[in-house]
Amino acid sequence: MEFSVYIRFLLALIFVLGLIGVIAWAARRFGLMRGSVRPRNGQRRLEVIETAAVDSKRKMMLVRRDGTEHLLLLGVNGDMVIEHGIKSAEDPASPPAGAAQ
Repeated sequence: MEFSVYIRFLLALIFVLGLIGVIAWAARRFGLMRGSVRPRNGQRRLEVIETAAVDSKRKMMLVRRDGTEHLLLLGVNGDMVIEHGIKSAEDPASPPAGAAQ
């Protein structure tokens, strides 16, 4: 085979890998890989605050939704809500902990 065949193969490979990279970047940038619709106003209602491994099969997850936090236990046998309705520390409407009401 000629050397030019190897060069064309290498250039085609670089082009295809670059195209895959551009498509992956665009999918991440526009939220196509998350499996959810991105809000129009840019404000997200749901976010994962913190996760901690309990053991090799279970983990605790603190999730915030609309200023309220929920503590979840996630495992292979099922998921369980440990505590719900926790006021968020960032919620300006809730009084600080220990404040007189």
